Amino acid sequence: MSEHRPSERGSSLPGILGWVDTWLGRAEALMLGAGVLLMAFNTVANVVGRFLFQNSLFFTEEVNRILIVMITFAGIGYAARHGRHIRMSALFDVLPATGRRWLMMFIALGTSLVMFALTWFAVRYIGSVADSGRILPALQIPVWWIFLWVPLGLAVTGIQYLLTALKNLMSRDVYLSTQVQDGYDDD
Repeated sequence: MSEHRPSERGSSLPGILGWVDTWLGRAEALMLGAGVLLMAFNTVANVVGRFLFQNSLFFTEEVNRILIVMITFAGIGYAARHGRHIRMSALFDVLPATGRRWLMMFIALGTSLVMFALTWFAVRYIGSVADSGRILPALQIPVWWIFLWVPLGLAVTGIQYLLTALKNLMSRDVYLSTQVQDGYDDD
């Protein structure tokens, strides 16, 4: 089983859907790239401070914790965009193309609904954490700020799966995501 990837960075969806798809892809890539680079810079700066100046940066652990949450939840949307989530495809693979396309629409819509429900639960959880008034000891910022990435990442993932369902609805081909077409090698 192989996946056919588009050669362009833009979306193949029409109109506003294509704009949303392209914009989300760029935002995901920016968040992931910036998050990893910031985490590396923060960690290296702490090591340099500790060994050269005998002083650690007091906020390193808290900043890295925030960045890990951000990278994780930006990463689920990115994985959905590139069709990289784990899938059980035994039934899917034996269906004809039309059956695979309809099954993919059903799976993508179902997953999208689950992601939007989880977004709602995450927002409610953040509200309860905000009501607690807890703050991070080093940075002195509210703890709930750390969790803002969770509903954002879940909502973006929900949008990605919704766009995948729409892509399959508008196409005769089968798409694992808006960017990845399902297919087989001739080997």
